[in-house]
Amino acid sequence: MSVQRLLPTPESTDLLALTREIARDELAGRAAGDEAAEKFPRDVFRLLGESGFLGLPYAEEHGGGAQPYEVYLQVLEELSSAWMTVGVGLSVHTMSCFPLAHFGTPEQRTRWLPDMLGGDLLGAYALSEPHAGSDAASLSTRATRQDDEYAITGAKAWITHGGVADFYTLMARTSDDGPRGISCFLVDGSTSGLSAGPPEHKMGLTGSPTTPLYFEDARIAADRLVGEEGDGLKIALSALDSGRLGIAACAVGLAQAALDLAVDYAKQRNQFGRPIIEFQGMEFLLADMAAAVQSARASYVDGARRRDAGLPFGQQASVAKLVATDAAMKVTTDAVQVLGGAGYTRDFPAERYMREAKVLQIFEGTNQIQRMLIARGLK
Repeated sequence: MSVQRLLPTPESTDLLALTREIARDELAGRAAGDEAAEKFPRDVFRLLGESGFLGLPYAEEHGGGAQPYEVYLQVLEELSSAWMTVGVGLSVHTMSCFPLAHFGTPEQRTRWLPDMLGGDLLGAYALSEPHAGSDAASLSTRATRQDDEYAITGAKAWITHGGVADFYTLMARTSDDGPRGISCFLVDGSTSGLSAGPPEHKMGLTGSPTTPLYFEDARIAADRLVGEEGDGLKIALSALDSGRLGIAACAVGLAQAALDLAVDYAKQRNQFGRPIIEFQGMEFLLADMAAAVQSARASYVDGARRRDAGLPFGQQASVAKLVATDAAMKVTTDAVQVLGGAGYTRDFPAERYMREAKVLQIFEGTNQIQRMLIARGLK
């Protein structure tokens, strides 16, 4: 069913209408097949780029859409309700552009940002390592300054769009000064010495490649340093605050899709002479699912409005990520229950929704980390 949204402008209303049209006509019909075939839909991202979706929350002067985060996130939600690989991919690309847009010099932004936002290029965010996940400050990939270049050596892990991205926003160590020894770089995907390992075999989001990255004396120009040396962890955490709102929106889209499927099935499935939606046990289950979806949506919209107003929003981003992804896990699990045996088969997308929901509680800061961040803000 179409979600009734309170949008700030007629332009944003038109944008959401276009999003629904793309989701319906270009995404929904092929999601199951491409996920089963583990096929990455690069053509869909080109379509989104041509439609102006790859730079929605960034400034028009650099080729962005100048949309409030409140609007961008609702676009993410709509796309994710049709195909999670696409919603998560757009969220990752947007986060990959964040460091340059917010911490780059005017010259760097003018040189690179238009191509990153213009629709032809797709980004990836390279922070995690095999032994540095939640403990991002312990990363060991090293960038060593050599005259007018940096030489990068090390390995990254769990990189969405690994091997298919056109550019990587990379966090690497430039000194041994703990958290203050990390710096941020913009790395071209074709850089010599950069390679991607085989894609991980995942339980969900199988259309989205997740790979390790290897840097073997990969050389980049010194002007690809974003911010100052030592600013990398600050930049990374700032990007993650906004990225967590993106993942929350993706989670709500997935939960909404599962709720819609469950309601439609419950209306059509008859037992004991009437549709199962008329039984109180089913009514209450569906009501709880609807309440979870609407509450999660409200949490990410609240965080986005604070961000748009220039207010602190880090704690709200953690709340939204926690609430929305936990809700997605519960709602998709309950959708399988509503469909019964049919929900356990691949004849319906409920089982895929359930598999896709799990990773949302893990990446961009596990939900245990979100609880730590929320608690820290209470002290």
